[in-house]
Amino acid sequence: MGNSRAYPVLRTTDAAEAYRQARRLCALLEHVEDTVWLFAVLPTVRDVRQIAALAPGLPFDHAVTRTRPATGDHVWFDLDVTALEDAELERHLPLSFSEDVDRERVEDGILAALGEGMVSLEWHGCWPDDPDADSDGYPKYDGVQVLFHGDEAQYGDWTEEHTVFVHVTKFGDLPRARKLAAHIGGEVLGEAQLGW
Repeated sequence: MGNSRAYPVLRTTDAAEAYRQARRLCALLEHVEDTVWLFAVLPTVRDVRQIAALAPGLPFDHAVTRTRPATGDHVWFDLDVTALEDAELERHLPLSFSEDVDRERVEDGILAALGEGMVSLEWHGCWPDDPDADSDGYPKYDGVQVLFHGDEAQYGDWTEEHTVFVHVTKFGDLPRARKLAAHIGGEVLGEAQLGW
C-alpha cells in the first residue's frame, strides 16, 4: 500500500519542451503500460472538445461538486459532451476528466489538445534495477508525469508553468531521481511530493 514519491525535475512555460523531456524520461523505463492516465480540469468548450477527441466515449464529470438545492444530493454529469451544442456544454463548465486512455492516441494528440485547462499525463512503468545505486524498479510506483499548468503531482492550483515529475518507490529514491533529472539536463526541484 502507499503512494509513489514524485520528484519534480523540470519546470518550464514551454509545453512542447515539457512534453519532449517527459518522453525522453519514458524511454528510460524498462516497461511502460499500454495506457496512460489522463487527468484534466477543463474550463472552456474548446478544452472539452479537444480532450473528448482523444478519449472518445469516455465520461466527464463536473470539476466542482454540484448538489441539488432541495435535497443536497450529488449531481452527476452523465451527458455525452459530443452531442451537446456549445451553449449547452458551456453551462456545465468546468468539467473534469480522469481515465486510462490508449497511450498511442494520447501521445499523438496531446499537444494539439492543450488549452487553458490543467492536464496531467501519467505513464506507469518500471525503472530498471540499478545495482550501482542500490535502486530497484517498482512497477507499482515507477513512472513519469507531465502536468501542464500545474506544479503539484496531486493537481493543486493552476499555474503558467508545466512540470515534469519522476515517480519512484513510496520510500523515495533521491539518487535515482537525481540521475533521471540529469539525463534531461535538469535537477530535482525541491522535496518529493505525494504521487499516485
